[in-house]
Amino acid sequence: MSRIPYIPETAPFSPEQREWLNGYLAGLLSDAGTLPSPVATLPEAEAAKEPLLVLFGSQTGTAESLAKQVKTEAAGAGFDSRILDMAQHESVDLTKESKVLVVTSTWGDGDPPDNAVSFWERLSAEDHPSLDHLHFSVLALGDTNYEDFCGAGKKFDSRFEQLGAKRVHPRTDCDLDYEELAKTWTLGVIESLKSSNGTSPATGSAAPSTEAPAPETAPETPTWSRKNPFPAKLVTNRKLNGEGSNKDVRHFEIDLSGSGLSYEVGDALGVVPTNCQELVQEILTAIGSDGEEAVPGASGEEVALRHALTTDYHITAPSPALLTLIARRTGDETLAKLLEKDALKERDAFLSQREIIDLLVAFPEAKLTPKELIGQLKKMQPRLYSISSSLRAFPDQVHLTVSRVGYTTNSRVRKGVCSSFLSDRVDDRGTVPVFVQISKTFRLPENGDTPIIMVGPGTGIAPFRAFLHDRRATGAKGDNWLFFGDQRRDTDYLYQDELEAMVADGHLNKLDLAFSRDQAEKVYVQDRMLEQAKELYEWLERGAHFYVCGDAKRMAKDVDNTLHKVIETSGGVSPEAAAEYVANLKKAKRYQRDVY
Repeated sequence: MSRIPYIPETAPFSPEQREWLNGYLAGLLSDAGTLPSPVATLPEAEAAKEPLLVLFGSQTGTAESLAKQVKTEAAGAGFDSRILDMAQHESVDLTKESKVLVVTSTWGDGDPPDNAVSFWERLSAEDHPSLDHLHFSVLALGDTNYEDFCGAGKKFDSRFEQLGAKRVHPRTDCDLDYEELAKTWTLGVIESLKSSNGTSPATGSAAPSTEAPAPETAPETPTWSRKNPFPAKLVTNRKLNGEGSNKDVRHFEIDLSGSGLSYEVGDALGVVPTNCQELVQEILTAIGSDGEEAVPGASGEEVALRHALTTDYHITAPSPALLTLIARRTGDETLAKLLEKDALKERDAFLSQREIIDLLVAFPEAKLTPKELIGQLKKMQPRLYSISSSLRAFPDQVHLTVSRVGYTTNSRVRKGVCSSFLSDRVDDRGTVPVFVQISKTFRLPENGDTPIIMVGPGTGIAPFRAFLHDRRATGAKGDNWLFFGDQRRDTDYLYQDELEAMVADGHLNKLDLAFSRDQAEKVYVQDRMLEQAKELYEWLERGAHFYVCGDAKRMAKDVDNTLHKVIETSGGVSPEAAAEYVANLKKAKRYQRDVY
């Protein structure tokens, strides 16, 4: 009679070790007069859990945070769930995965975030193997103010389908107000996965909780967050531009004393603004309201309309939905034409020149009620700004470098919601609700001896001012090189005194400037990069990290193209080899971007 195996073959032992342990346990239990059934309860229960991989593509940390919540919920539902940064995609073989969830933001013009680029390139390769065994779903994060809304999530969703994977739950596209949609998707996709192929992940596993998942580690108290910002004090509001500049860039210093908030250079600060009272009153007048009508607030509870318009909702950019409502209510032919399927460009151009108040004033016959108006508005969202200070250099403070947005269209002055809030509506010592947004993908090298190259025109200088102050405070010995540019040297040389002092004392080893309008032919930071191509390549060859901050649509793309050219020409390699060189920089986290 063969011996009953107490150690299953799935246990992490060699055949010899398993044989010895089975013999030992048989003898031990036999002496005790007990011969139980094979010891498979715990190991087999664990083995019975179905694996679930949660992949995230994240630029600012939001998608990563949501992916962690999804992983936690799935584990509570009985899955053997694990989470993976898309930058680490080479550590997994998708042909051996059975269930994959994708949580990704969109960056630039419908592109994947930086940490997801190489995974997307791998997935979109023509020779990628079939994934017809795989079950998947996608949670896409985006911003409807951009033309290619949730573009990255849509691309991943489509590509998985093209490769034969089975979509077990519809893709969900989330705008900036993503919490409820993300929660609904999480609960729905877990239920769908549990029922796929008629199987359940584990016997007796609980249904996903409808409560928000507990954090993986207990946070320190108090917890200041997007939903519970710290009421900080604004202590400095200083204009950085000189007289005659076309720009109005402000340096803000905010006191964090007593908050317990901390940050690392490279992080962002979330600011929760309130709307301009003059604009609120214009809207109330346009719809014939006194502002006291009860309407749903951002939390779902009823509040006065004036309060809702001041703090809870975005009241500037009109949505296509509002345009549709007014068109149907008024029967206006011009608006009706803009809503036709082939009039997308015309509609976008029309809306880009107008705010909500323009539509309300132009079409009073629409007669929107307070609740109808609120139903067409997006919830107020925090604005994220790259932090331009180091706690090591400025204890209990956080600094921001913000361009005050102001322009005129259709004879009406427009103001940026948050930039005008900070510059105009918060007096010195006034309250600014803030929280820290951690950015794990934009960090200084761990070794302070590593050289760094920073490209930050305009307000893109913000995190690099923080980098320089932090490297000084920590005694980092690595060389520092900054490319900075703006319109005119006399009026737009941000932080000139600080930068030149750092050059003078040797902390800033190289400073290349590009002021586009100081000569007939415009000169930009990428032009300076080409001029310094040989030395720039030498710095990369000795291990320098390369950083970019600023406009994603033009500047960041131009800088990226220039970086490829620098490597081609100075490295003497083909375009394909230069592309591989840049890809390797990204993999090694030596090429990082903070673009918007």
